[in-house]
Amino acid sequence: MLVDRPTFLRTCGALLLATAGVLPVSLVHAAPVDDAVADLQRDWEVIRYQTPPTEREKRFEALAAKAHKVSEAFPGRSEPLVWEGIIVSSHAGEKGGLGALGLVKQAKALYEAAIQLDGNALEGSAYNSLGVLYYKVPGWPLGFGDKAKADDLLRKALSINPKGIDPNFFYAEYLVETKQPEKAVTYLEHALQAPARPGRQIADTGRREEVRQLLEKISQK
Repeated sequence: MLVDRPTFLRTCGALLLATAGVLPVSLVHAAPVDDAVADLQRDWEVIRYQTPPTEREKRFEALAAKAHKVSEAFPGRSEPLVWEGIIVSSHAGEKGGLGALGLVKQAKALYEAAIQLDGNALEGSAYNSLGVLYYKVPGWPLGFGDKAKADDLLRKALSINPKGIDPNFFYAEYLVETKQPEKAVTYLEHALQAPARPGRQIADTGRREEVRQLLEKISQK
């Protein structure tokens, strides 16, 4: 039986819509969510490492709004929540003071939601980023800071990504802040030896410079 072209196209469209519901979520959403997350990563890197300090707060605020839309567009995916949390945390860091506490609490909730969905996503970045909050944020009564929880979370991130530049750097920074600089050196050396991340050249260059600065700070003590 011959089928006219419009009818054929309508039938194909209906089949695609029908089968989309039974394809694995990773196949349906993988490329779009990966592209969206990569876009957020690039924007964050440019603001963090290539934007004048006086402009960062407003730009992180705008990027946080963009990241929230990405999280809403991909419900059930951990990666956008992780990056929304990173961007909100960065906004808090630029804002500073008591006014940043609401933002860090928001970031904490985003990381916790990401861990509930898939803590291993992005090589355990949610554990790493949440651990950073726990050692940087003041403790009770002002905030939720907790050095013991920070240690547990940062170690969890290292167990998932032991050669990564970020988990090694932030665990070293935690050790310095908790008066254990001699232990931090090994992790900083691991950070300098970390493999380059494809498409993350700006972040890798900036982080390596932070590693060197922390090593210099330790050597001067």
